[in-house]
Amino acid sequence: MLKLDDDEIDRSHAKPGPMALNHMALAAINFAAALLSIPVIGAGIWLSTQPDNACVQILQWPVIALGAAILAVGLAGFAGALWRLPWLLLAYLVAMLALILALACLAAFTFTVTATSSGRPVPSRAFLEYDLDDYSGWLRARLDAPGRWDRVKACLAATPTCAEFNQTYATAQGLFTAPWVSPLQSGCCKPPTRCGYTFVTPTYWISPISEAADPDCAAWSNEEARFCYSCNSCKAGLLQNLRREWRRADIILAVAVAALVVVYVMGCYAFRAAKTDELFRRYRQGYT
Repeated sequence: MLKLDDDEIDRSHAKPGPMALNHMALAAINFAAALLSIPVIGAGIWLSTQPDNACVQILQWPVIALGAAILAVGLAGFAGALWRLPWLLLAYLVAMLALILALACLAAFTFTVTATSSGRPVPSRAFLEYDLDDYSGWLRARLDAPGRWDRVKACLAATPTCAEFNQTYATAQGLFTAPWVSPLQSGCCKPPTRCGYTFVTPTYWISPISEAADPDCAAWSNEEARFCYSCNSCKAGLLQNLRREWRRADIILAVAVAALVVVYVMGCYAFRAAKTDELFRRYRQGYT
């Protein structure tokens, strides 16, 4: 009988108990939460590689910062579950809840400020042109902040956007029948169609004889460093480009929020199960 008891004791030490299994499950769940930070960080890095976003620098850094915070908190939760540190697990649950709420707010805010868009057809043109008044007041205010647009337009002028535009459309017919002209090219690299300029090249136009009353028409210059970078149409084209890119990133953020909520609920359940097993273990050992 004594031999059997010893064997049973050995087997009990060889197999992980329910509490160990619950902590292993919690560690796996917390590691999954850390992995979900990768698409969020990736979305921020992708935004930072887009020339227009790199010039404006509004959304990418909050996205990257939140992704990095989720990664750090997820790894902390993983370590807390692996080493069975209740205080670290509690801190993980509180911090992760705050980060999920912050990410959800950012996703909702991004969706809201990009809800409106422009893009108006132009007679005898296949491409669209853009009106600044069609966009979010919050976004317009970011561009109109003192000194902000001067920095943004200098940054845009340093990108290859207009050089590529000039090389792609060699003839007037080629430009006027091209539906895939980007909003940034349409707004910044040529004068608005309503101004009546005569085409020479995509970035060189002959001014009409009459004096332009429209500020955008007067702002156009054939100089490479100027073009229509001071035009409201350029700001509108930039905001349309930002809208497209932010909407793509926002899909990733929304999916990440949904996945994190699922993982968080599973983590709460696993944490509760581990705590319950710990209480039963203490009870069996005679603790109160």
